[in-house]
This record gives sequence, C-alpha cells and structure tokens, in this order.
Amino acid sequence: MRRAFQIKRQRMRAAVNFRSQKVDRSLLAAGLVALAAAALPAGPAKAQAIPTEWFKVCAPQGANEICNTQYTMIAETRQLITAVNLIDVSGEVNQRILQAVVPIGRVIPAGVQMQVDQNSPQTLPFSVCFPDRCIAEAELTDATVNSMKAGSTLRVTSVNFERQQNPVNVTLAGFTAAFDGPGQAPDALAARQEQLDQALQGQAEARRQRFEEAQRQAIDGAAPAQ
Repeated sequence: MRRAFQIKRQRMRAAVNFRSQKVDRSLLAAGLVALAAAALPAGPAKAQAIPTEWFKVCAPQGANEICNTQYTMIAETRQLITAVNLIDVSGEVNQRILQAVVPIGRVIPAGVQMQVDQNSPQTLPFSVCFPDRCIAEAELTDATVNSMKAGSTLRVTSVNFERQQNPVNVTLAGFTAAFDGPGQAPDALAARQEQLDQALQGQAEARRQRFEEAQRQAIDGAAPAQ
C-alpha cells in the first residue's frame, strides 16, 4: 500500500513538472517577440516598402539562449507589411518556432500561409493578436529551413477582413548566411532600428518638400498674367 502511495505521489509530481514546463514554454513564446523588429503601427500597407535584409539576433533569457533569424518589411508610413521570425530556444528549454507577423484585421481561422517558390504551402495558425499586429506560428522543422535555404522567394499570405488574400513576397537572398552565421547582440538590433528611424524621417522630409514644391507650382500656374 505504501508503494502504491509513493507511485501515485511520483506521478502527481511528474504531472506538476510537465504543467510547469508548459507554462515556461508559453512564457518564452510570448517573450520571443521582443527579439523581433520593433513594433510598428499596422494598417493597409500600400506604400512603398523600405529595403531590408535577413538579420539574426541572440540574447540570453534566464537559463536559455534565444536566437531569432528575422526579416521585417515595413512601409514608408511605418506600417507593418509582414515579418518572418525563425526562433531557436536552447538551454533548459529546447524549442524552435516559425512565426509570421501580419497587420491586424485578419481572418483568424484562415491562419497565414507560407510558401517557398512553387513548393506546397504551410499554414500557420494564429496564436495571438496585439493592437498593432497578429502573430501566427508553428513548429520550425529542418525541412522548412532547408526549403528556405534552397529557395529564392517566400510568399506570406494572410486574409484580410474583406476576405481578400494579401500575398507578400519576401526574398530569401541572404537567408542562409544569416541563419547559419553568428547572432548579433540586441544592441545591434537597436542600432538598426535607429538607422531605420533616421531613414524614415529623411523620406518623410523629402515627401514634405515635394508636396510644398507642387503647391508652389500650382499657385504660380494659377496666378493671372500681368
């Protein structure tokens, strides 16, 4: 009888440990977004995209190290177009996650489709939405990584609230070098964000000057002849 009680207690402890591990994994997954590019206001992304590239950043989190190979595409208006994150957690928790980040106003049951070239698409179910973006995710497999290394274009497709598909093409040029190469420190990501902010400010100033010049030309053209 005592042995039966000990076995029951061991099983209860194992169940508690399993639940705790699931909680830890969930907390990690929720915190992984911090390694992605800075959050940007979402909206109908029809403006010209800012040139970007694949980038890998690594940072410790407790007893784990988290690396994120990412590609973030935003518009000149600072609106999010799409982002792709390949997240690798190693240490006490070993987990690999594939994420697609899209603007809000998506049809949730449709998820996000990711397709490399003409290969079969993979559907990522949505896991969470924030006021400025929605995140779909699935397990990151070696097959997906190898497909991206061999491919040229990754198409990320979500469905908006008007039930229209919004496909976005992400170049895979530079992906292999970023994924296999060393990760940068988080301060490097902050420096990239600062450079992006400066570029956006410069483009906004250029648009303002073009608008003012167009106004002056319109006024000059409408002035009566002397």
